[in-house]
Amino acid sequence: MNKAIKLLRDSKSARWIVLACLVVPMFASYFFDDMFSTLSHIFKTPELLDLGWDSANYGFYAGGYSFLCVWGGLIVCGMLLDKWGVRITGSIFVGMMVGGAAIVAYAISSSFNGSGLCNWMHNSLHIAKPSLWLAYVGCMLFGLGSEIAGVAVTRSIAKWFKGKEMAFAMGAQLAIARLGTATAFVLSPALVGDDNIYSFAETNRPALVGLAIMVIGIILWSVFITMDSRYDKQTGEKDTKETAEDDKFKFSDIFKILTNKHYILISLLCVFFYCCIISFKKFATSIIIPRFGLDLETAKWMVSMIPFCTVIGTPLFGILVDKIGKATTWMILGSCLVLAAHLIIAFAPEGSQFSGYAAIGILGIGYSLVPAAMWPSVPKIIPEKNLGTAYSLIYWIQNMGMLLVPIFVGMVFKKYVIEAGNKAQEITAAVTAEYIFIGLGIVAVCVSLLLKASSKKNPQLQLDLPNKKK
Repeated sequence: MNKAIKLLRDSKSARWIVLACLVVPMFASYFFDDMFSTLSHIFKTPELLDLGWDSANYGFYAGGYSFLCVWGGLIVCGMLLDKWGVRITGSIFVGMMVGGAAIVAYAISSSFNGSGLCNWMHNSLHIAKPSLWLAYVGCMLFGLGSEIAGVAVTRSIAKWFKGKEMAFAMGAQLAIARLGTATAFVLSPALVGDDNIYSFAETNRPALVGLAIMVIGIILWSVFITMDSRYDKQTGEKDTKETAEDDKFKFSDIFKILTNKHYILISLLCVFFYCCIISFKKFATSIIIPRFGLDLETAKWMVSMIPFCTVIGTPLFGILVDKIGKATTWMILGSCLVLAAHLIIAFAPEGSQFSGYAAIGILGIGYSLVPAAMWPSVPKIIPEKNLGTAYSLIYWIQNMGMLLVPIFVGMVFKKYVIEAGNKAQEITAAVTAEYIFIGLGIVAVCVSLLLKASSKKNPQLQLDLPNKKK
């Protein structure tokens, strides 16, 4: 190829336009996934909801995000991503993400309540809460679509920023996506209101807003597809990376990936670390309101510190990883911070708002550190042609935890909170739930230490060297 031709990827502005197109669908995904997080407390009194869900129902719904992912969906779709490429596979699953969200929005609306479908599910299938089960189906589709879309986005960033600002770009993508979480934390309570009775229209508003943002994301995704196709034409490469027989995807590649001990350690760190935060966010207000004596307005802003910290922290730590390396050290520090945060939430003096702010701030910093170092480490240990499968397998392992942990936490609240408004019961439930997160945090710290030791024994992997080449 003529070296005088400037590749699209070599243009800084083109790279950042691509990144901008990729982050909006993820922003929308994070918003929709967390639209009930600062409303979790309302499910403790289902008699006040037209929707009629209790805390266990909410935990069941939240776990639906990971159901298809765990039962093979992520692995199969990860292989499709490597065989069909980002543009085709990503488009299919961005569409699935939006379709699943639309089903959830319909399931929790007044239009579904009393409809022919609702009555058929209730009378013929003997489903006591049709809205819950239809929403669960929608959440399953949304979850699988969102996870594969996330894999496609991560792989695309690795392609466009390899040898350049990759850790910073991945950190910026995560930061903006988590801004979707922060927006949901702050906006959802305002959309729903603070009434004694919550109507279908009120509980459905956050879903409709999230759906509207996803439509914008689809438009920008199409812009990315155009630019990515143009870049591949310049290089003469295919989106699937199958340019030679030896490079084609084989099922044996899965076993090669899963027998890579460094990959396994990163995957285990991913599941235990993320469950400490993502599953916690689902029940954050249910935990911090009784523990620190907060009202809803204060609680939603306190919880919002988690994603707001990452908006600044993740790109900043990404720059540090790009320039000075030490990725495994950052992973250890981040895991320790998350564990410390949950210890504070569980054992700080009751009603100490300062302790609450300190714990959530520490949690946000830890949430910035680990992903900024972890995700850019995967391309160092896995061939590029298998990155789609590799990232999918990580998400698959992660989703095992995200499927189960919300269910267990929801059961804790249902078991211990018997009387609505009983503060002692709510505190007991909150502390018991925190024991789950503390256990997960301890394992995350242990895994990060093992990864550091393995990195020292295998310097050829360059896990702790800077990402950016001089």
